[in-house]
Amino acid sequence: MLIALAILVGTVLLVYFDREGYRDNAHPDRQLTLLDAFYYTTVTLSTTGYGDIAPMSEQARLINALVITPARIAFLVLLIGTTLEVLASQGREMFRVARWRKKMDQHVVVVGYGTKGRSAIDTLISNGYDRASIVVVDPGTVAMEEANRDQLVGIAGDATRRGVLRQAGVEKATHVIITTDRDDSNVLVTLTVRQLNPDAWIVASVREHENVPLMRQSGANSVITSSDAVGRLLGLSSMSPMLGSVMEDLMTYGEGLEVAERDLLVNEVGKQPQRLPDQVIAVIRDEKVYRYFDPVVSLLARGDRLIVVRPAKELPWAPRPGTHGEALADDDD
Repeated sequence: MLIALAILVGTVLLVYFDREGYRDNAHPDRQLTLLDAFYYTTVTLSTTGYGDIAPMSEQARLINALVITPARIAFLVLLIGTTLEVLASQGREMFRVARWRKKMDQHVVVVGYGTKGRSAIDTLISNGYDRASIVVVDPGTVAMEEANRDQLVGIAGDATRRGVLRQAGVEKATHVIITTDRDDSNVLVTLTVRQLNPDAWIVASVREHENVPLMRQSGANSVITSSDAVGRLLGLSSMSPMLGSVMEDLMTYGEGLEVAERDLLVNEVGKQPQRLPDQVIAVIRDEKVYRYFDPVVSLLARGDRLIVVRPAKELPWAPRPGTHGEALADDDD
């Protein structure tokens, strides 16, 4: 568009400086003004050509033949090419989204593609999620371009609006991660998501700890306080640099240690959490989380799930290497 504008301005100036070689048939005795030059240029480049202003001198006609006519062709190619490119790009995107919506089910919706949203998606992908099963919702054009470059399906729009969330297929989503920069927006998005999908597991971030109860009342299953988490990590690092480095290690994927959730194996039933090869820090039983030292989970039972700390090189959602083929404790046989 800038090139087309440059061609237009350059042609206007070219005609204006050579205005003595042109004649206005409606006013033969009047010299062309800058407005006349602009008028002649626009009707000429658009191939309208009313003929009311025409080149009369040989120089003006030569310039029209050698300069203005190629400029007219270039101007039309630019405009038509740009329009076709935009239409084709929009058509491809609409077709891709329509095809995705037909087959999308049991997916993850991430609201907000800032630093927190990207980190959440990186963690999901690192733990085995397919990029095609993740949908990003963000009102920013730049964020959508980045999401598309990252091979993610992006829905441009305000996630507080039902229509935008429906485009993202939030009714069929299993998980929704909400990471906007404003707590009030996160609350409103959470309320809207919960109304559209009562069964989705909603994880929301808040900046201030005082907004956590409100977020939970809005329907969030899990609430992460970003300011408190960062502040606590800063405090731990100042008091004990080594403890701070361990905490940072646990929060960094692919290095050192990882916190993971896994199923209980058959040969682990009846054992104490402290006796397992993995470092068990919590046990999930009947949808409740118990610390490893809680008397309720002093002995592990069928159906338990374990929260463990293990080396980052191991698969976080699988049993330890060498035991991948063992039966799980909740298998029928």
